[in-house]
Amino acid sequence: MTVTDKPPEVMLPKGVKDFLPVKAARIAYLRQTLSDLFKRWGFRPIIPASLEFLHVLERGLGAGLREKAFRFDDRQGGRLVAFSPDITPQIARIVATRMHEMPLPLRLCYSGQVLRHTEQQAGKDREIFQAGVELIGLASPEADAEMIAMAVESLQALGASEFTIDVGQVEFFRGVMADLTLAPELVREVQSAIARKDSSTLQQLLHDAPLSDRAREEVLALPRLFGGRDVLDRAAAVVSNDRSRRALDNLARILEILAVYGVEEHVTLDLGELRGLDYHTGVTFQGYLTGFGRAVCSGGRYDNLTARYGYPAPATGFTFNLLNLLFALDRELDAVARQATDVLIFQSGVDKEQAQRIAKTLRGRGLSVARDIIPRALEATLDYALLMNYRYVLVLGPPDADLELIRLADNHRQRLTAAQVLAADFSL
Repeated sequence: MTVTDKPPEVMLPKGVKDFLPVKAARIAYLRQTLSDLFKRWGFRPIIPASLEFLHVLERGLGAGLREKAFRFDDRQGGRLVAFSPDITPQIARIVATRMHEMPLPLRLCYSGQVLRHTEQQAGKDREIFQAGVELIGLASPEADAEMIAMAVESLQALGASEFTIDVGQVEFFRGVMADLTLAPELVREVQSAIARKDSSTLQQLLHDAPLSDRAREEVLALPRLFGGRDVLDRAAAVVSNDRSRRALDNLARILEILAVYGVEEHVTLDLGELRGLDYHTGVTFQGYLTGFGRAVCSGGRYDNLTARYGYPAPATGFTFNLLNLLFALDRELDAVARQATDVLIFQSGVDKEQAQRIAKTLRGRGLSVARDIIPRALEATLDYALLMNYRYVLVLGPPDADLELIRLADNHRQRLTAAQVLAADFSL
């Protein structure tokens, strides 16, 4: 294809994207900021394999994710392999099969990409960028509170100002539903109505159901049990079963710990949150930024996952969806994306040794430096440097001539000798 040919309109499959330098810089910043914060909380990085045997991977996937795995024949081994649609099951496999002799708890963090089959609709990502943590071996409310506090601190470190962490407890719902004699199809419809906060539909579904007045009142209360700490008192006044009451005690203890961390103001409770009901075993949570409708992070307790690989251990964790963060924090990340390269070195003539020596020296001091290797006039180099967001252009002339340092922000020009630029105390 020549440079004048028009490229095909569709160059990539639906649901995946190329990221050019501005957005790539933002994603790199998100990853590095989260990695640094995870490290400060004592978490160590782990990198799962890109490919898994399908039958092994499926042990750790819930029904919702099992059908989203990209799978294909491995021509070398003749077995089905897959790209994982989520990193947490991979970590569960690694812990159960390769780290089971290590002392608990294990604090592990990761950053990577997964692929998911999705419906053919606009804006639905098939490539998911994830960064998160898994805490294996602790069943205490303090471990759950640690996850929520980390999520809050992560968002603060990334520059988010207005956000909430919506906290649920699936054991509360299970306690309400445990002794009800409802048909499976009706249970699914009830769950759907509760998740949508659709009280009128829920009332219709339960109108002729074989329930006591007390049981019906408990179920009907679920869509309304969201808000601040007072939700615990409202829920306690409604439910009578021990399982739900233990879930409320668990939440109360978590909130006490979050108050110590100083992050309770960002937390809301939602006892009608049923996300991951077939996967989670206790607290769940999701993070939302004001004005952005999709969750940027999600997590919770999953005590049964490592047991699927032969190693029972309590576990909790959370993950950030970096693409959701990318779009939700668009303005906050603008300065990061526009971080300039420090110096572009311009030198005319055939002998480039001085430019190469200066570039090497400045890089050794931590500056970002590039040489304008393309032969062109100085004005063309300045235009290029402005477009590519350089801070300075350093102009080199003949070997014994002074250098000129041009600050592009205001076109300020300063004459320097090569010795001054190479001196240890030179700074921009």
